[in-house]
Amino acid sequence: MGDGTGSPADGEGTDSPSGPPGPPGPVGASAVGSGPKRRRRRRLRLAGVAGVVVLAGAAAAGWAVYAKLEGNITADEAAAAELARYDKERPTALVHGAQNVLLIGSDSRAGEGNARYGRDSGTERSDTTILLHLAAGRDSATAVSLPRDLMVAVPGCRRPDGSRTTPGLAMFNHAFEVGGSACTVRTVEKLTGVRVDHYAVVDFAGFKEMVDAVDGVRVCLREPVDDKAAKLRLPAGRVTLDGEQALGYVRARKSLGDGSDTDRMERQQRFLGALVGKVSGNGVLLNPVKLYPVLDAATSSLTTDPGLASLRSLYNLVRGLRDIPTEQVRFLTVPREAYPGNPNRDRLVQPDAERLFARLRTDAPVSVSAAHPSGTPRPPAPTFSGNTAAQDVCG
Repeated sequence: MGDGTGSPADGEGTDSPSGPPGPPGPVGASAVGSGPKRRRRRRLRLAGVAGVVVLAGAAAAGWAVYAKLEGNITADEAAAAELARYDKERPTALVHGAQNVLLIGSDSRAGEGNARYGRDSGTERSDTTILLHLAAGRDSATAVSLPRDLMVAVPGCRRPDGSRTTPGLAMFNHAFEVGGSACTVRTVEKLTGVRVDHYAVVDFAGFKEMVDAVDGVRVCLREPVDDKAAKLRLPAGRVTLDGEQALGYVRARKSLGDGSDTDRMERQQRFLGALVGKVSGNGVLLNPVKLYPVLDAATSSLTTDPGLASLRSLYNLVRGLRDIPTEQVRFLTVPREAYPGNPNRDRLVQPDAERLFARLRTDAPVSVSAAHPSGTPRPPAPTFSGNTAAQDVCG
């Protein structure tokens, strides 16, 4: 009976030569037929994980850059609170969409290498102040320089220690010295009747780094410059200035031109026009390697009102400037003349100054041209002495 059962112990099975092989079982099929597919799936999973890691790393790096640039900006909360205190007396914006930004160049000597421009007394003055008007359609921009020596009515302002100043007639840059950004904004608004929507303060260090970030800015000199005070020595002709040289160039008075603040402001305007042209070129805007240092320099030394103290707000502001033709970016100085009894001070020339302010308030076009010689009739439309960003500084 044991020989008739055919048990496996007796040799019966699929490997017996006396019988045909049976169909392959499911276990054998998985082990042999699916091996390549399994390895391929494993590779795809690994590739997917690697892609996620790369994307996560890129996102983390992008966020780190964003956070750094945004963290560079200082929000002037104290000035915002002071302006809110006087909001009812401030001018009303007349044209929806138009914006006015007050740009203040601080003469702080803090920072490496800045002591050469004067002793740091612990106070700051507005060495350069520009009222930038952006048209509602963002088809033009007008930058109006306000002389630091202009005699103006400065309102009572809050000092850093909490005390308050007495209103009175003083040089324009006195407002920033005693009351900072808020006092300067209020002084400009009283002077012009123009509502200041935003303001930004840039110090010496930021200006220098900005110029260096775009690999310098070209200027043209009719004669060599040797300014010992600023340690500035330049040859005549076409010269590309680095940040340190550029700061000396725009601040020099005795060694360049006729030594007046008028000549210096015109030089600043021409230089800013050249800088705008350099920054707005595709070589910077479309080149991340170039753009990041520009953004880092621009934000590192920037103090703004809280509404402008973020990359998103700055981007929204700058975005509207990208498509403005350089010939529609205008620079001029407010019409003024020597102050009676003191040729080292200025006062507004009326009615020319008020005509300019009225055009800014109502978002009307502003035309600029080179200064007209004495006796030459002026165009019928209001035209002010100035230049545009399209003008070649070496032309």
